[in-house]
Amino acid sequence: LDEIAEVSRVSRKEIGRTYRFISRELGLKLLPTSPIDYVPRFCSGLTLKGEVQSRAVEILRQAGERELTSGRGPTGVAAAAIYISSILGGERRTQREVAEVAGVTEVTIRNRYKELAEKLDIEIIL
Repeated sequence: LDEIAEVSRVSRKEIGRTYRFISRELGLKLLPTSPIDYVPRFCSGLTLKGEVQSRAVEILRQAGERELTSGRGPTGVAAAAIYISSILGGERRTQREVAEVAGVTEVTIRNRYKELAEKLDIEIIL
């Protein structure tokens, strides 16, 4: 919604209200966005290779299986998985770089990456 609001110059609130109205009127059952949906775009924005993208998707699949993504913003979780994957893949990006591309704060990435690394037993050497 933020991206649509930015380019359309319509408030996020109004876009959300219209989105809910249209989906209700058309009887659409729309699924929530998955963090995996954001990985290709964020990796492209960070000029990361395919291996880093694949590893990030795998991290997110494991996180989803363990229900670590529930109640978390999909962009923040995707950004954290990419941050972890970039370190593991030798193409390290800073939390700030990832945060800028994903449109989240560095604190969000820090919190999510620590959760993912701990719960998925991923050892990260900074």
